Amino acid sequence: MSSATLSLLAAGSAASGPPAWTSFLPLVLMFLIFWFLILRPQMRQQKALRDKIAAVKKGDQVVTGGGFVGKVVKADENYLEIELGQNMKVKALRNSILDVIAPPGAAND
Repeated sequence: MSSATLSLLAAGSAASGPPAWTSFLPLVLMFLIFWFLILRPQMRQQKALRDKIAAVKKGDQVVTGGGFVGKVVKADENYLEIELGQNMKVKALRNSILDVIAPPGAAND
């Protein structure tokens, strides 16, 4: 065989394969699935919790980072005064609140 024939065979076999970008397609699809099923819902949930904690006001029941459940007596921009029991009040950072408990009889979201 001549060198011209070999070069034509090599060029023909290289052109018949799939494009190079198709090898990345499964990775892109896995990332999109991961994004829509895990990351996006988690970001929405974190945003909702952040908004709920920012809206804490006097009279709300909250759960602190230490696991204490109490009623907010005084709300400041950075601090909350929480009543844990009769005549037992603590001052907590707003950032240390884990959850706001819905009052009994409130509609579920």
